[in-house]
Amino acid sequence: MTQRTGRDRYEGLQVPGYDIPDEVKGNVIVTTLNRLYNWGRRNSIWPMMFGLACCAIEMIATAASRYDLARFGMEVMRPSPRQADVMIVSGTVTKRMIPLIVRLYNQMPLPKYVVAMGACASGGGPFKEGYNVVSGVDKYIPVDVYIPGCPPTPEALLFGLMKLQQKIEKQSLKDVYLQKEEYIPEPILGPDIMDPRDFPLIREYTMKKLQEMQGQGAVSG
Repeated sequence: MTQRTGRDRYEGLQVPGYDIPDEVKGNVIVTTLNRLYNWGRRNSIWPMMFGLACCAIEMIATAASRYDLARFGMEVMRPSPRQADVMIVSGTVTKRMIPLIVRLYNQMPLPKYVVAMGACASGGGPFKEGYNVVSGVDKYIPVDVYIPGCPPTPEALLFGLMKLQQKIEKQSLKDVYLQKEEYIPEPILGPDIMDPRDFPLIREYTMKKLQEMQGQGAVSG
């Protein structure tokens, strides 16, 4: 008994009302628009070119000849956020830097993604308790992939970007391109970093403390 190959299964296959030419038989691929379009998107990711600390050195090594990020179609690192669709936050996010990161994120076109590279970008890292460090960039912008390590190796960055590719593959074009653009207000750097989205809570807390102080003063007087 001979084993039938994949080509043998399609021999003699006819579509009602249509004749399939011999040169086309066995060369037709049936797929969906989502799968075809996402295949192109996952293999043409354009990261934004900027680094914050030591993780950026590992990111540079990933793009060099030994690891060759170009194998995944990601070698075109753009100097402008308007030409990029992936932000790789590589390094320590300080309170002085987070307003600029949010501004760059707002300028990126949809669909866009964020990769938090390293312990500092993911949760503050060894500087978590520092007075000038943000404990994770996800407190201000949405993050799609977290890469642990201090700093993570180039292999870890490649693995994280492959995970991002898997996420892109599962997305629907309807959800991706019809999503509403969400503008994130830039944090304000004053005595401390303040998120404008938290202003109502800050005002409520301040007024509550002020009333408590006034009540204590009236009682003592």
